Amino acid sequence: MLKSARKQEKDDEGRMPLLDHLRELRNRLLKAVLAILIAVIGAAFFHKEIFEFLMKPILDSVGCKNGVQTMVNGRPCAEMTTNGLLSPFTIALKVSLMAGVLLATPVWLYQLWAFVAPGLHNKEKRYSLGFVAAGVPLFTAGAYLAYTILPQTAEIMLGFTPDNVTNLLPLDDFLDLITRMVIVFGLAFELPLLLIALNMTGVLSGVRMLRWWRGMIVGLTAFAAIATPGGEPISMLLLAGPLAVLYFISVGFSLLNDKRRNRNNPDAELSDDEASDLDLTPEPIGSIENVSGSRPALPGQASGEADGPGSHRLNGYDDVT
Repeated sequence: MLKSARKQEKDDEGRMPLLDHLRELRNRLLKAVLAILIAVIGAAFFHKEIFEFLMKPILDSVGCKNGVQTMVNGRPCAEMTTNGLLSPFTIALKVSLMAGVLLATPVWLYQLWAFVAPGLHNKEKRYSLGFVAAGVPLFTAGAYLAYTILPQTAEIMLGFTPDNVTNLLPLDDFLDLITRMVIVFGLAFELPLLLIALNMTGVLSGVRMLRWWRGMIVGLTAFAAIATPGGEPISMLLLAGPLAVLYFISVGFSLLNDKRRNRNNPDAELSDDEASDLDLTPEPIGSIENVSGSRPALPGQASGEADGPGSHRLNGYDDVT
């Protein structure tokens, strides 16, 4: 009974042996995988509807109508194709797996949080919950941006098609492309959270972030050129523009956070190589005589016994000694 209570006390404070940590990690992973598996099985029954949802924007943009190889506006189009006997099954499996992971996101995120939370302080828990609450909509916004600009990108890329040439777009390649874009755009939108986290931990100040704005704009533009398929200008600007706005939002938040932190720090205005001011004003030490008018006894001389005329000695030593 005592051993169980002692173990419960350690668990409440987030301290446990290594084997208990490994068992806890195993249980959390099993729960997360089970939730993803159930979501994948459920999404498999609706894989056609999910696939139509993914395909609709690009079919409306560059899909051939009624087998005609040229759209009404004169731009080239593309036919969606599958290659091989197992390709339809593979596509259905990919769609179900992607949808299942997304649908099970609240469960596996909670399992991750439940594993990490016992080792955090209350303030750290509040911060981490705030980051998760802000990270989910940011990732969703980046994924939605990728979903909306892909058709426009396809129109521009197919515009280079030579005359009398038929465009065939394999569904496997399209799924890989849209999955990669969704992940890259979603993670790119997490940039402000990373910068704010570095600022709140004291690693990066808002002033330094503001000084980097020229290099950050160039870097974000280069990243957008690499991340977008083909690197065409419109898609590149559609990604670099929101990232630049999010960067300046994080800079503004960091500046406000630094100002709040400096108000509570009396030495905030000092540089790292500058010493703080010292108060060198002398203070009165009072009289050296006690109430009786005689000199106070030194430590160990409370009795004040004299060892001879005109001298104060204790154990053979005078006051000076």
